[in-house]
Amino acid sequence: MKKFLMLGGTIVILFGLLFVGQGLGYIHWPTSSFMISDTKWAYYGGGISIIGVFLLFIGHRK
Repeated sequence: MKKFLMLGGTIVILFGLLFVGQGLGYIHWPTSSFMISDTKWAYYGGGISIIGVFLLFIGHRK
């Protein structure tokens, strides 16, 4: 269970950071993404990353 939470938390953080990068216009991949330069996705990505940190915290405590 600990490994699952740690791996899942890491993946969730990476996806959140991808959303932040796309939302702020730093990451232009894929080139036709509707998320590029749309700041609401930066906020969504920040929230998703916080959830990932929480999963890592829970996994580390077990």
